[in-house]
Amino acid sequence: MSINLQDIYKNKKVLITGNTGFKGSWMSQWLLLLNAKVYGYALEPPTKPSLYNELQLDSHCNTIINDVRDLEAIKKYLKEIQPDIIFHLAAQSLVRESYKSPIETIETNINGTANVLEAVRQLKLSTIIVVITSDKCYENQEWLHGYRENDPMGGYDPYSMSKGAAELVVSSWRRSFFNSNDYNNHGVKLASARAGNVIGGGDWADDRIVPDCMRSLQKGDEIFVRNPLATRPWQHVLESLGGYLILGAKLMDTEDNSMKTYCSGFNFGPLSSSNKSVEILVKEILSNWGSGTWTYEKENALHEAFLLNLSIDKAYHLLKWQPVWNFESTVKNTVDWYKTAFENPENISKITDRQITEYSKIL
Repeated sequence: MSINLQDIYKNKKVLITGNTGFKGSWMSQWLLLLNAKVYGYALEPPTKPSLYNELQLDSHCNTIINDVRDLEAIKKYLKEIQPDIIFHLAAQSLVRESYKSPIETIETNINGTANVLEAVRQLKLSTIIVVITSDKCYENQEWLHGYRENDPMGGYDPYSMSKGAAELVVSSWRRSFFNSNDYNNHGVKLASARAGNVIGGGDWADDRIVPDCMRSLQKGDEIFVRNPLATRPWQHVLESLGGYLILGAKLMDTEDNSMKTYCSGFNFGPLSSSNKSVEILVKEILSNWGSGTWTYEKENALHEAFLLNLSIDKAYHLLKWQPVWNFESTVKNTVDWYKTAFENPENISKITDRQITEYSKIL
């Protein structure tokens, strides 16, 4: 990493939409360690327990509880805080939930993204925006090779489609209103980031393999796995967040003709060796836990992609970013976090800070 994140983010006003969620909470904690002024716009924490509450982030961040589907509320908050940079993470983030609530998924992920961008446009704010979408934004062809940033957007299920559409929203606003060639008139730098299947401590969501494993292991129950052969690009949450922070820092540090290069989409995936089946992931979790069993749970499964990899060449060459934790380190750090949480909840902040610090040293 060629950028000193501490130098860039210190005393900066950083707004995170969706900061009460899993990724938003890790990002908030990291930015607080960088001495940034952290603001949040989000719904109530989506799970009980929640990492947001476990880290007591409400005491350290200026957070307003509201919905990204409310344009006027977003405008009011942006006008009040005048952020230096916005990380838009707010989303309906579960594939299976999108089958149950497709309209809510569309309204949140597509309209919510448009609302954030439109609020900035209407207020004529000079700021930086990094919109976080997903690796599932690509039209999945079950390719063995990784998807590149210029591959077509798409999506079979409502969630994946909504993320592909959110990328199209970003592209439209960037070309129509926030064009880099006209930066001196609008003052906005807009990029998007796509990451793989992030795992890490503090994820308590339903229908996610790692939280499901941890809940079963805590209770001494057998783990039920519905898609053991599905392959995913597993990466620790800090890997993707490190990429987002570096991209945001690069945008804050760029004022020359190369701006257009960075006002674009970036993939932040894991090492190719981290593309493993769900079965291998579960076995690695059990190995780190030290006990437990799993079984295949047959069901009328909803459609989910089996192969999904990202090419990270662009992030490597332009941002000097690359993943630093391999699959084994990713799983070990994840299981260590949960073990600490189960054994001594008072140490959750300590292990979270320690993992951020350890990761930062090698990023």
